[in-house]
Amino acid sequence: MRAGMELLRLLDMESRQGSARQRVAMRSLHDGAKDGELLSSLMESEKPFFPPLLVAMTRVGEATGRMDRTLLALAEHYDHRIAMRRSFLQSIAWPGLQLLGGIGVVSLLILLLEWLKPPGGGEMFDPLGFGLRGGSGVLVFWAYLAAFFGMIAAMIWGYKNNIGGVQNIVPLIYLIPVAGPAIQTIAIARFAWTLSLCLDSGLDPIQSIRLSLDSTDNDFYRSAADGAEQSIRGGRTLAETLRDTHLFPEDFVTNVDVAEMSGTDAESIDILAKDYDTRAKTAIKTLAGVATGLIWLTVTGALIFLIMRMAMSISGVYSEALQPI
Repeated sequence: MRAGMELLRLLDMESRQGSARQRVAMRSLHDGAKDGELLSSLMESEKPFFPPLLVAMTRVGEATGRMDRTLLALAEHYDHRIAMRRSFLQSIAWPGLQLLGGIGVVSLLILLLEWLKPPGGGEMFDPLGFGLRGGSGVLVFWAYLAAFFGMIAAMIWGYKNNIGGVQNIVPLIYLIPVAGPAIQTIAIARFAWTLSLCLDSGLDPIQSIRLSLDSTDNDFYRSAADGAEQSIRGGRTLAETLRDTHLFPEDFVTNVDVAEMSGTDAESIDILAKDYDTRAKTAIKTLAGVATGLIWLTVTGALIFLIMRMAMSISGVYSEALQPI
């Protein structure tokens, strides 16, 4: 767009690549734009493929005539989110493989207990003491694992979707040593990045705060949107509004206050966003380290448990063998 390429041609090019869902969405944008409809309205009709932040900022870009600049900033924003997620997944990949390897070894041992037969006939001694043998035993073992990891996945899903208002415990999560402050830093970095983008695009403070709170992907932060709107309509400054939410650390609010007093809101908050971006990258490494440690502890704990089970089973066999006839 900055080079002057026609919008319809761009959308037509985008509709020929990517996933099937992307091609359908882009073709819808192309056909609607061809009929003279606004791009932001077309994006909104394709929810949830296009996130609310993208729709709102596209609408601002259309109103201010700075569509190319707005979309470029959004591209950097989403690239940043993807890079953070990829960094975290790469950090926990190796311990995750170790965990899978341990599960594979135990599964193989269960299979061998049925496949191998002792010279005198009968069944092989079960060193695990679980009573699981062969393919059916492996399936039972996997069922227990599926139930365990399914429970963890359900807890994560429930938290992400705020089932039963569980995200209200966020303040307690922030009190967890090491991990808590890291999680808070990531949420504030998202807020700061979006706020900088909104203010730079000329969006009004009320909508800017609402979108920025929404970008945290946390209903605990989103719940402050209505109060923030009332505060701004009541004549309070942006910094005072953020302070009233009790969601942000004092150093963050102070920096916003200085930015407002200097009259360089967008520029100063952009610098603040970059600072928190650096902090967020460090926080991601911290969380990855915590996750790695938890996985390693799980693997180590499972190995110790299995070794103890095997030792107890073997010692029981020797005890029986040493009993007088």
